[in-house]
Amino acid sequence: MPVNLPQLRAFLAVVDAGGFSAAAAELGLSQSAVSHAVASLERELAAPLLVRSGPVRTTALGERVLPYARGALAAVRSVEELAADAERTMSGTVRLASTPTVCQGLVPGLLRHWREDQPRITVRVFEGDSAEVADWLENGTADAAVLIDPPPGPGIQLAEDGYRALLPRDHPLAGEETVDIRDLEDDEFLISPNGCEDRVRAIHGLAGLRFTPAHRVRDLATLISMVQAGLGVTVLSEVSRSLIPPDLVLLPVAPRTSRRLVLTGPRSRSWHPAVRALAESAAARLAP
Repeated sequence: MPVNLPQLRAFLAVVDAGGFSAAAAELGLSQSAVSHAVASLERELAAPLLVRSGPVRTTALGERVLPYARGALAAVRSVEELAADAERTMSGTVRLASTPTVCQGLVPGLLRHWREDQPRITVRVFEGDSAEVADWLENGTADAAVLIDPPPGPGIQLAEDGYRALLPRDHPLAGEETVDIRDLEDDEFLISPNGCEDRVRAIHGLAGLRFTPAHRVRDLATLISMVQAGLGVTVLSEVSRSLIPPDLVLLPVAPRTSRRLVLTGPRSRSWHPAVRALAESAAARLAP
């Protein structure tokens, strides 16, 4: 039988406690069990490790084996500590915040992945506008967030989210590969002030157009319904694609622009350990 950890543990306990009886008490074993473990180790090494007459002490070989035995048990304790730390890291509840569009279009896929890859972590999702999400992350209301174009720092970029024109399928431009925003000047333009208004305004500015929306609609579902009803057109981010019904089309819009969607923890305090586990899991999911 090869050398094993119980043998080494018994040998060290006898040396450190100064005898078999004290070692047995320390290990919670019978004295005969400790004696058997040490004797089996000595048989395996084909030489005595302890002098048993008088006070127990190591032989010359025992003295040489001693540091290796301590190193082996120290390594085992380190592995056990890593496992315990990993178990703590891989469990708990994480409060994740993001904007409604990202919550509806991107987060469900993440949640499905995390449920399979990190089953001990519970993720609770909160929706808010961009300013609310950033505030929640920094004041501790949220543990993690998917932020839009955050400053450089730690985090995992989940997507480079481009912008698309949302048109009825019977719109004259619905068959085009790309829609120039200038070609939508004659259409009623709809916008959600809690969505991507700043970037949509920037697209108009790049095209040399005034941004004059006909209607401002708070809810994304209402915005989509109004386009379905033929009340106008709008521009949404690519992440909205999964929410678009079959009677509408989502086409690349020019001038082109995009935004970065980044999963991150707070900048001003340490991340919840489970957030790091989720970020690493998301990075592995995105790896080619």
